Amino acid sequence: MNDQAIFQRLLALVEQYHARRKEGKFLEYLEPQALARELELEKEAPGDWQQLFQWMEKYLQHSVKTGHPGFLNRMWSGANLPSIMGEIITAVTNTSACTYEAAPVSTLMEHYMLDQMLELVGFEEGEGQMTTGSSNGNMIAMLAARNQAVDGIKEQGLSGMPPLVAFVSADAHYSLDKAANILGLGTDNLVKVPVDERGRLRADALADLLAEQKAGGRQPFFVCATLGTTVRGAYDPLPPLLELREEHGFWLHGDGAWGGAALLDDELRQRHLTGVEQLDSFTWDFHKMPGSNLMCNLLLFNHHKGTLRCACSAGEHSYLFREEHEDAELDTGTASLQCGRRVDSLKWFLDWKYFGREGLGRRIRHYLDLAAYAEDWINGHPDLEMTVPRESFNVCFRFLPPAGVDANDFNLRLRHRLFEEGVSLVGVAYIGDRLTLRLLITHPDFTPMDVERFLQSVVDMGKRLLHD
Repeated sequence: MNDQAIFQRLLALVEQYHARRKEGKFLEYLEPQALARELELEKEAPGDWQQLFQWMEKYLQHSVKTGHPGFLNRMWSGANLPSIMGEIITAVTNTSACTYEAAPVSTLMEHYMLDQMLELVGFEEGEGQMTTGSSNGNMIAMLAARNQAVDGIKEQGLSGMPPLVAFVSADAHYSLDKAANILGLGTDNLVKVPVDERGRLRADALADLLAEQKAGGRQPFFVCATLGTTVRGAYDPLPPLLELREEHGFWLHGDGAWGGAALLDDELRQRHLTGVEQLDSFTWDFHKMPGSNLMCNLLLFNHHKGTLRCACSAGEHSYLFREEHEDAELDTGTASLQCGRRVDSLKWFLDWKYFGREGLGRRIRHYLDLAAYAEDWINGHPDLEMTVPRESFNVCFRFLPPAGVDANDFNLRLRHRLFEEGVSLVGVAYIGDRLTLRLLITHPDFTPMDVERFLQSVVDMGKRLLHD
């Protein structure tokens, strides 16, 4: 096969998959051993394009259809068509987004999009970068805060210093624990602040913990506000945290990986993100509710221009970054922890230009309306209950088994049965000691009927399990 024939067959395969992504089951489930036999992973195929296409066809046949309405497990689904097109172009050009000379268009697009986001959030004299995801963004923000807290710590390390202490909500993402480990703080020095009945960080409890840690000879340096918690979708209140920052001088970061999408709608911004423009840093995943292809994350700094490059650069790198060159300030790699950087700016740029802020804002509002609809439907059904009241986009609920049946075990079995039969894949988590099903809607064409269809499938499967 020549290159033209290969590309024609490949694009036909991709087009067919995309056209049928919502049909049938979201997954034809096979146990791992059976799937391994089907894939024939040990088979050799030197120079055999037919065999390579067979593997590609099997990959598509047996993968989870994330664009299917039954896929409700994660904070993303499918991908916008403009960003899919961008991914194809990115793969064909195959460059690294670290220098202008290697990736001139990508570099300018990334800077353009970061400037758009700085303006959207309201950061002045700021800067930003695309990272591999909000887990990485959270760590870089903590790194910058650590380096700013103590002169010379980047060069001299933590040895012989009073412990630095960071604070996060008890419901914050586990990436903050990883960051404390990687940065040498120690996970014991990541203090978990209690949350209120709505799952939001309690500013009064944080004030007490700050005083307690200072009295013990430790140095508070970093507080992370979670703006849309992973399980409940709660937003930590920013105004009281900003007041505490004025008193104690810590770096205040906003983890908006999920809930940062509220920026796209003025009413939602006012409701959930009041004060966001005063944060020191902010991270947001555009591959979640906005729908760009994985991965698409932005990390923004406010009033800290030059901090990213200072925090992330180290070592002799003149073979790659020629700082005497007139375009050196455009090089994104010097402000990144990565050397090679995947091009993620094209898909982001195409999505932004095609949908615009208003179009994406309507999408986010639509998700919220569907979440409210789901909550009402659950509250009106005798076989279901909300595990906790809805805070924003997350719907936490469960099937109500009869007395004497363990609700946690039953709902876990129910969830797995829905998955194995290819009906749906829905998230599961614990709130306290109660297991909850977690409905997250990120399909742009989802309707109230789709919500009803999913919830009814949970009811039907629950009743089947009771009679098994």
